[in-house]
Amino acid sequence: MYIRSFFRLAAHTQMLPVLESGEEILVGGQAVMEGVMMRAPHSYCVSVRKPDGEIVYQEGPLEKLSEKHRIFRLPVIRGVGSLAQAMALGIRSLRFSANAALDEGDPHRQPQEISSWMMTLNLLFSFGFFIFLYKFVPLWLTSRLEKIFPLLQGRIAFNLVDGIIRILIFLGFLAGISLWKDIRRVFEYHGAEHKVVFNFESGKPVTVENAQTFTTFHPRCGTSFLLVVMMISIAVYAVVPAATFAAKMLSRIVLLPLIAGLSFEMIRYAAKRKGSLLATITAPGLWLQRITTRPPSDDQAEVAIHALNRAMELEKAQGGELIIA
Repeated sequence: MYIRSFFRLAAHTQMLPVLESGEEILVGGQAVMEGVMMRAPHSYCVSVRKPDGEIVYQEGPLEKLSEKHRIFRLPVIRGVGSLAQAMALGIRSLRFSANAALDEGDPHRQPQEISSWMMTLNLLFSFGFFIFLYKFVPLWLTSRLEKIFPLLQGRIAFNLVDGIIRILIFLGFLAGISLWKDIRRVFEYHGAEHKVVFNFESGKPVTVENAQTFTTFHPRCGTSFLLVVMMISIAVYAVVPAATFAAKMLSRIVLLPLIAGLSFEMIRYAAKRKGSLLATITAPGLWLQRITTRPPSDDQAEVAIHALNRAMELEKAQGGELIIA
């Protein structure tokens, strides 16, 4: 049972960057196991529907890094800080949702919980899997191809092929994992989160009926962000003078924060200038949401609205005021 729970949690952990909006905005969110986390500028709430139908939630205040430390207001660095905070919140929300989803409400059985050591082991496994699948495997395959095709000995050609392989692996992984029933459900909650955020941003009353009229494709989705990360990495790796396999592999790990920060700025710019070239480049991320979002049921939209309402109430209780521009 624990082994199954571990790999179930690992699959959801791998999806965190895909399901996370990742930017300090008015309202954002993330799908979790059988629920949705919504956040306002200074508060958050994760709501989860238990197997018995009850909605349980966890809420709390959020402190924006850019308000606490001036360095996180600088370009690129603000993206790294914002994404790190978003991932930390996502992991906390995922753990809560996993515990709630595993609690079947049977008074004769002790609820199964995700322990701290299991969560830590899961995060280490997930990070190692990410490095292996998206860094080691593309680099190893490209290095093998370089021996067959001399044209790949050039830095630009090598990293272009490396990047294409990485994107193909990413697309294959998404398509494969979407066949898992657990992940299909989290993609439905992902769609619910997008619909409810769109409903809120429209200024219309946030209801299940109104939310269901909106699309599930949102430009601030983590799916778009990850695709941009892979495109930016091609350009960054191409200018790094790494000759050996070990040096190339090390650079791919060390440069992760820089690539994430640059990608954050690109997404931010594209969102503000929808007719720009950068906006066109980020458009494929919206196409990928045909895989990572699914039409939600009314019950799932209700959970997303519950999370949004609780986050809004906490935001107001802290003196915050949300104004839709």
